[in-house]
Amino acid sequence: MAKKHIPHSDYSYRHRRPARRRALIATAVVLAVGGVGWTFLVSGPGVQGLNDGAVLDGRRAARVSAYLDAKGAGAQEKVRATLDGAVVAVKPEGARLKLALPPLAEGRHTLVVEGASSLPFASYRETVDFTVDTTAPDLKVADPDVKNVTGPVTITGKAATDAKVTVDGKEVPVDKAGAFKITVPKGTPVVQFTAVDRAGNTTTKAVSARGRRPMIRAAHITAIGWGNDTLRGNILALVRSGKLNAVQLDVKDEDGEVGYASQVPLARQIGAAKGYYDARKAIAEIHAAGAQVIGRIVAFRDPKLATAAWKAGKHNQVVLTPEGQPYGAGGHYGALAFTNFADVTVRKYNQDLAVEASKLGFDDILYDYVRRPDGPLSKMRFPGIGTATPEQSITSFVADTRTAMRPHAKYLGVSVFGIAATRPTEIAQDIAALVKVSDYIAPMVYPSHWGPGEYGVANPDTAPYAIVQRSLADFARQAKGTQTAIVPWLQDFSMGSTYGPTQVAEQIKAAAANKMDSFILWNAGARYQGAALQQIASR
Repeated sequence: MAKKHIPHSDYSYRHRRPARRRALIATAVVLAVGGVGWTFLVSGPGVQGLNDGAVLDGRRAARVSAYLDAKGAGAQEKVRATLDGAVVAVKPEGARLKLALPPLAEGRHTLVVEGASSLPFASYRETVDFTVDTTAPDLKVADPDVKNVTGPVTITGKAATDAKVTVDGKEVPVDKAGAFKITVPKGTPVVQFTAVDRAGNTTTKAVSARGRRPMIRAAHITAIGWGNDTLRGNILALVRSGKLNAVQLDVKDEDGEVGYASQVPLARQIGAAKGYYDARKAIAEIHAAGAQVIGRIVAFRDPKLATAAWKAGKHNQVVLTPEGQPYGAGGHYGALAFTNFADVTVRKYNQDLAVEASKLGFDDILYDYVRRPDGPLSKMRFPGIGTATPEQSITSFVADTRTAMRPHAKYLGVSVFGIAATRPTEIAQDIAALVKVSDYIAPMVYPSHWGPGEYGVANPDTAPYAIVQRSLADFARQAKGTQTAIVPWLQDFSMGSTYGPTQVAEQIKAAAANKMDSFILWNAGARYQGAALQQIASR
């Protein structure tokens, strides 16, 4: 429903009532009645509970009551009330007369009360005009076109003309047409806009002030791998040669180990904080080489936390079978591999690590294993999930992390399965929902991981361009119209077929065919084929 325009000049909502609206002043009009006597129009009893000029939202309209002071109104049988011309019953209620108002529809209303005063030959007439407005105000905010990520960003929008607009709680000027414009400091991650109309109806919208995540060309390395001079040196050489502009360094890995000496209490309590590398020193070294640092957090595959929780009797922190035992994840990962994404403690633990890594200087946080385990849902229980679906619970976890990270101005990415674009319930990754709560989606479209015939490709492992190009097209479609980028994980390892520079380069071309200039290379041993990479043009 389009927002109806309700003009006003004072946003405090203190309405200046026209002089004619309250009860007429005593002796203002004198009428002759049959030549016998005089009838005076006097001040009425005053309608209580409903002010002239009031604007009510749906909640207040449903609860509003209107009364007259019985002494001032005179005898009940001499009081007549109408709402929009229809008679309203008048009922005694203690020292008051209650006007039995019917359910109030959207729009303007007029209440008229007439009666005879206790004074001789005196009567009164009172009119109350009010409006019921249940429609949330219009609020449109344009995603900013960020050309310079190092400078301030201007955001424009337009709201209903009867609305007050705030940005992160601070009111902003709005012109007569409802238009507004603000400038936020560089690096501001998300800006929360709120429009509140005269009735109190509210519309909110969160807008990324950084636009799309700038191009990422990164390679993965584990926490332990970073301590290897050769592996670290080779990746930094690719950065210095202009072929990579980011390094993906693990924060928490598939074993549940945190690579640096985390100060998150739970990480220390369960022995997860390993200190394989000095986070600040590693970040400084990568930055000095000319790259940014992506901190990968393996979220819900966490045998370290799962084992500690189970031993402590905190079984709700683990994905369970219907019988209350740890879910075995189809035999792929072990009985105590997956923590419960619906559990408050598990969610907070991962979010605390994300915030800590942001404070330490990681430029991005990239979640991995932000999903449910493989297998049929009938074999799993997620204590605390309530009425939410697994997909909704996962999405809310990512959204909560983005909110927690907001003060630190860092990007948030989400690693997802390639199948998630077409089969969101298979592992609880709803791409259409996740693009609304993250800065980028990182689909794992490794050719070796697709089954025969997927996307019409007979043998995906031997057709890297075809399978990557076709699968990424689905992700591009679901991210269309958003500021969320698609940053695919690409295969730089051999699994079945031998992958050399040609096969890696074919995947990069396939991503480019979908207008994706970003990628992250995966090789578990952190050995990458620089011959597959082109120099980044902007360097």
